[in-house]
Amino acid sequence: MPFKEHNRKYDLVVFGATGYTGRLVAEYVTANFPVNLKWAVAGRSESKLQSIVEDCKQLHPDRSPPAIETANVDDGGRVNALAKEAFVMITTVGPYSTHGGEQVVKACAEAGTHYFDATGETPWVYQMIKKYEKAAKESGAILIPQMGLESAPADLCTWALAAILRKQMNAKTKDVVISLHALRGFPSGGSWSTIITMLAHFTSSEVAESAKPFAHSPVPPPAGAKAHRASIWHKIFGVRHVPNLGTLTTSVTSPADRPIIERSWGLLSQIPSRKDEFYGPNFHWAEYFRSRNWLHGIIIHWALVAIVFLITFVPPVRAVIRKFGPAPGTGPSRDDMDKEEAEWRGIANPDTGLPADKQAFCRAWYYGSLYGMTAMFCSEGARTVLEDDLGLDGGFYTPCCLGQGIIDRAHDGGFRMEIRIQNK
Repeated sequence: MPFKEHNRKYDLVVFGATGYTGRLVAEYVTANFPVNLKWAVAGRSESKLQSIVEDCKQLHPDRSPPAIETANVDDGGRVNALAKEAFVMITTVGPYSTHGGEQVVKACAEAGTHYFDATGETPWVYQMIKKYEKAAKESGAILIPQMGLESAPADLCTWALAAILRKQMNAKTKDVVISLHALRGFPSGGSWSTIITMLAHFTSSEVAESAKPFAHSPVPPPAGAKAHRASIWHKIFGVRHVPNLGTLTTSVTSPADRPIIERSWGLLSQIPSRKDEFYGPNFHWAEYFRSRNWLHGIIIHWALVAIVFLITFVPPVRAVIRKFGPAPGTGPSRDDMDKEEAEWRGIANPDTGLPADKQAFCRAWYYGSLYGMTAMFCSEGARTVLEDDLGLDGGFYTPCCLGQGIIDRAHDGGFRMEIRIQNK
């Protein structure tokens, strides 16, 4: 499909291209985007950016390489100027809460530049929405944070489950349960740095405020939201059994995914071009991790609680991780990347008012580097904005607001999904 016409110098700028995920974005764009793309790689080091360009030339010598734009996220004037030159910007410079992420958001929101990132720092995203939603609406900028492992897969699976209930059962969605059914991956230095920084940077009250149910939603929560609070038993042990999904426990990605899906629920009730996709007034969502058995699930739950507690409240633990963990900018080797994989499964029950014996079922999977998947989602999100008439005004959106176009493009990028109606 042809790109939209615009008056910017670049169709796309990849900010932070010399980092681990940024390099993967540059490689994906080089290998998969149309050859007439006008794009640039941006970062602090011109020599490192030149290395990225040389790699891109080797991957596809028949296409024009990206331009080089040197910029430091701490240089507000330079970031503002770069944002004005880009139609879409992907930024992978993290941790976003402490490494100039706000400056890039501000620049894009004010310049009318469409924006994607790969953060999982939900307290930071919550603050950015509060600060820059108005500017984005005025400029027409579409900003979509958390467009990677956190939280595109869970958001798109939820949207697809609700869509099949609407189309095949003529029903709204009552509840959705997503299971992170399999996860094999190796964390990068940037991921470790983000986890440590987020838990240390934000106060407990800031984290609690952003973690409230439907805090990220532009509209108040469903009337029955409080009825779904976890029992004391589940809070202590974390394990439950869900028919058609199995034995489940606490998911490491749920704290990042839930606010995005709940924001999707609110957005779909308001966006004029998306109101027919609204999940429904009684919607509830939860995500867990598949465990082999109850004991395995309890161990995982307690381990996650202990890790969060130690990193948050015991500074020496953070120091040890920083010293002995992978350095920022590093990540899994090419051999390790080939061994990575992830699978999600989900169920959705129709909101029919009467007992129903049918439900929607979803299975989605990706084989290969999970950071490569994040790069794919950010890149294909950018292409969706470049090519599709989305019917979106300016503001902060979620992955599913890109509609079927992003699911189709992600399928071509290796993220596969199966959806069906089945018996409960």
